Amino acid sequence: MKFKTIGVYYRAIRLNQRYLQLVIYGTRVLGILKKSMNVNDEKYLYCRRKIISYKNYLSNDYMTKVKIYLIAIIFHCFIASFSCSQMRVEDQFQKVLDKGIKRYHDRGVSAAVVFSDNNIWTGTSGISHDTVSIKPDMLFAIGSVTKNIVAALTLKLAEEDVLSLDDSLSSWLPNYPHIDSTITIRQLLNHTSGIYMFWENQEIWDELKKDRTKVWTPEEVLSYIKEPYFAPGDGWRYSNTNYLLLAMIIKKATGLSLSAAFRNYFWEPPGIENAFLSIEETIPDNQAHVFGDNFNNDGSNIDLTYLPRASHESIIYGSGGLFMTAEDLARWCQTLFEGKVLQQQSLDEMLQFIEFPPVSNMRAYGLGVQVYKRSNSHGKKAIGHSGGNIGTTTYMVYLPEYQTSIVVMVNAFPGSSAGFITKGLIKQIIREYR
Repeated sequence: MKFKTIGVYYRAIRLNQRYLQLVIYGTRVLGILKKSMNVNDEKYLYCRRKIISYKNYLSNDYMTKVKIYLIAIIFHCFIASFSCSQMRVEDQFQKVLDKGIKRYHDRGVSAAVVFSDNNIWTGTSGISHDTVSIKPDMLFAIGSVTKNIVAALTLKLAEEDVLSLDDSLSSWLPNYPHIDSTITIRQLLNHTSGIYMFWENQEIWDELKKDRTKVWTPEEVLSYIKEPYFAPGDGWRYSNTNYLLLAMIIKKATGLSLSAAFRNYFWEPPGIENAFLSIEETIPDNQAHVFGDNFNNDGSNIDLTYLPRASHESIIYGSGGLFMTAEDLARWCQTLFEGKVLQQQSLDEMLQFIEFPPVSNMRAYGLGVQVYKRSNSHGKKAIGHSGGNIGTTTYMVYLPEYQTSIVVMVNAFPGSSAGFITKGLIKQIIREYR
């Protein structure tokens, strides 16, 4: 009986030795695949658990065969893990959208992510109006994200020696009250000009509401400018007036309307088809509907989509006004920050940031580019621009560490869900690349 028991133990030990050999062998093969295929730890551990689970199949007779079958098992596990992972990240993205809309009671969201390999994910949640769901091809007003494109166009003109970033306003425009003519184009771009923000003058709001069909000229808007906040270069303060002046300079320098310049320089080469500048271009009807009180401050919440808004749109000329889809704006973001729009020297200038105590969701600003607060991006560096317009909120984000672009558009203003959703998508991207 003793010798029989010893024999059982001996066979068990031999079987476990073979099992251990198999695990070591399989792990080595798996390690080679992990390194060559750039597989993250989560997928690696998934496959390793699968290999270990084949212990029950081991015996003296099948040891050699199992080694042969092991490679097929590993590849099966890899394929399964890739498929499951892809499904997981898409599902997680969708959950983030659904959760954000539900949590903040916003109507709808359209989002897009462009990965480092230029694969694109798009998703939507919620409604545009009535029972009409948000669709990926719906247009949203992107508000101040327009500034990023205006800045890129200014830098492109500097590359062509049409203008210089160190040109003063007096080189291009006449004198205007309360605007120092020595201010440079660079100071307009990075908001160090000190020029008064026209929206802070209540009188312009009062006039806007008197006739919403009126198309304002830039000169009329500039007549509402008051004393500057500080001397040029002595501080930082966000002002839409800077980009109104830039739009005026671009128009004079190129002889083109701002929309024509966008189309000639930017939209056609990368194939961006869904970008339209209000006032200068007709906005197609496939817009996500927007709601609000129409600046009446009476607590109403009506559908404003097709109500007259020319006064507002003409006042924000240059500082806002673009309508785009989430996918096309994400394409723009990826194309720009991956160095396919501007020369490297120009992009480097664009990304020279001025830091300041956090304002809203930003902690630094370059030439038409903001750096998001780290609390908005899970501690990772995130650049881009955010914006709002009548009934819309937009976040455009680029993550340099992951070479990935994110755009979130919500048909609400203020759209609190936009920041929440953006942060949630960033979290999932970090997990996916980990």
